Amino acid sequence: MKILVRGTNWIGDAVMSIPAMRELRRVFPDARITLHTRSWAEGLFTDASFIDEIVPFEKSVWTIRDVYHNSRFLRPDGYDLVVVFPNSFESAVTSLLSAIPRRIGYNRDLRGLLLTDPIAVPEWKGRRHEVYYYLNLVAEVERRVLGRSTISLAVADTTVELSEERKIAARHRLAKAGADPEKKTVAMGVGSTNSMAKRWPAERYAQLKDMLGSRLGANVVLLGSAKEREVSELVARSGLGAINFAGKTDLGQAAALLGVVDLFICNDMGLAHVADAVGTHTITIFGPTNSATTRPFSDRSEILRKDVECSPCMLRDCPIDHRCMTRLTVEEVFDAAEFHLMEERYDVVEATSDLS
Repeated sequence: MKILVRGTNWIGDAVMSIPAMRELRRVFPDARITLHTRSWAEGLFTDASFIDEIVPFEKSVWTIRDVYHNSRFLRPDGYDLVVVFPNSFESAVTSLLSAIPRRIGYNRDLRGLLLTDPIAVPEWKGRRHEVYYYLNLVAEVERRVLGRSTISLAVADTTVELSEERKIAARHRLAKAGADPEKKTVAMGVGSTNSMAKRWPAERYAQLKDMLGSRLGANVVLLGSAKEREVSELVARSGLGAINFAGKTDLGQAAALLGVVDLFICNDMGLAHVADAVGTHTITIFGPTNSATTRPFSDRSEILRKDVECSPCMLRDCPIDHRCMTRLTVEEVFDAAEFHLMEERYDVVEATSDLS
């Protein structure tokens, strides 16, 4: 069987869909599974064991002509089944025009007639973590195609594999940029591309960066997209300075860098999910968004937030005083970072003592 998976449109969602793709591989062990995804996601899935092939595409805004050409490109591959993760109308139209006989996705955005198996959105959507939304869809695929139900929604693994070669390249890049390999390295994500309300104030990140350097002697590295370069530069050039890679890496390179640092501190952003997925302890600052449904999924993830009466509001710009963010102090974030870094250092000492 040849299975096409239409990938998600955002970095965080791409990571949150990984458990579902792992389960798809488990229930169809002999199938050829192809991920059809935005080109930025290639680096995230380069070493993934649960897919056989990546077919990237560039467009984020679609015209009828784009959909037609994309579907013509896919049609000769003769897929038997497509699992449509996004809720968009375009993804369902593309699947239909690609002449894929079995098309399974959620029945949203008036696309029920375009899918052979339109799946009802679960009533718990908005209350449970998003990983279960994608897992539930694959559970429906197994039930409808194979007539069985073996997928447990209680188990989810968001791990992203990184080859040793990629880690070595990332360490070399850090050293070349001036990071001392003998010191702890803390990465920070100080932006967010789709919401100003999700940003903890840049001046506080700048203060935090200086405290990490002066009190803990840590290297500080800034990561983010080109759209986050300006705020990252504002943080990087103040005080003690920092290595600023924002806008200078693709997602695959950012994932590798996150895989070799000791800690990642960030806003609610896609890279929070990536850092968690590659095995790095992550401190994510939440304010206007719902951490219960969209936080990085594993126990490596630590959430900092203030309980205020208007949060989560899900607004992209705060109409009042941004209290959900401004009430979180620099000292509170530093204390969380110091606790993790000191605890990790203590674990290393203990392990060394055991060997001696």
